[in-house]
Amino acid sequence: MTLDKAMTETLMKVSTATLTTVLLKKGLRNVWMRGTRPLRSDQARVVGRAFTLRFVPAREDLATPESWASPRSTRAAIEDMPEGCVAVVDSMGVTDAGIFGDILCARMKKRGVAALVTDGVVRDLAGVLGTGLAVWCQGAAAPPSVAGLTFVNWQEPIGCGGVAVFPDDVVVVDSDGAVLIPAALLDDVVAASVEQERLEGWIVGEVERGVALPGLYPANAETRARYEAWVRAQGG
Repeated sequence: MTLDKAMTETLMKVSTATLTTVLLKKGLRNVWMRGTRPLRSDQARVVGRAFTLRFVPAREDLATPESWASPRSTRAAIEDMPEGCVAVVDSMGVTDAGIFGDILCARMKKRGVAALVTDGVVRDLAGVLGTGLAVWCQGAAAPPSVAGLTFVNWQEPIGCGGVAVFPDDVVVVDSDGAVLIPAALLDDVVAASVEQERLEGWIVGEVERGVALPGLYPANAETRARYEAWVRAQGG
């Protein structure tokens, strides 16, 4: 299921920092995927539905170069990825075997995949960067995936960076890393995030005016009243 255009455009304006605050208020503390750093420093924010892939520890009879031609392979999974998805890969935090190289990333880019997010690493770094695919990971390593991992399946629940990710959950990634929004909470989280961004923008303006932080951030009743008056004056 694709994410509708209006929802995507709204989330493109919301930082992952804001999302984690909103999700925390809703009782979700574990939504930031550890180890998901932008491979390129100038990568723009990306929003999309999660398309999940899962690796398990390498087993010598299964983790072989021949497995790349199997019907259950990373190659087959890539051909199943819908346009606009964020490929989220459970690499178990392994950093000495690259899960994807330049050819696979080039195919993902060609299919319109929005981004690759993993708690592992990629290989063929220069080639991956050359594809233009947005990647969040822990870096690069020369050995192939089968040197340390066995690919087992796609579009099933996974763990990435210590976070439970289900197919069609929503992922937002920016310079602070990857944050997961459970699909069932999407509407509520987006509405609360837009309001949180507006409030914090107003608070920044107050700080620039010289207002002290106690009572301002977080906002007490008096500050909240001033903010609400400002919103009304803006026609909101």
